[in-house]
Amino acid sequence: MLKPAVLFTTLMLLSGCALKQYPQSPKVSDEEAQTYNCAALDQEIAKSHSVQQQIDKTGEFDALSVIGFIGDFGIGNGIAKASANKHATARLNQLEQLKMARCGHAAA
Repeated sequence: MLKPAVLFTTLMLLSGCALKQYPQSPKVSDEEAQTYNCAALDQEIAKSHSVQQQIDKTGEFDALSVIGFIGDFGIGNGIAKASANKHATARLNQLEQLKMARCGHAAA
């Protein structure tokens, strides 16, 4: 009788539930890559830096961090933040590579 309860509790703790909403960055689409000029690339790179700052700000310790820790030791929020950072970095790298190819210099 005790084993199912322990198993259920363990599964619930490991499932990870993100309480914080992190901004998501899509990959650069083929249409975007074809239409962006140097000025548009600079603007998109600036937006990507802004998204990274939003991710950092959302990840700061607050009441949701406490609730997340109580719920699943903060695993869900950690996974969500890592995923958001990964996607934001990937988009930024794509934009910078596109800028190198199109404009001949890297973003500042």
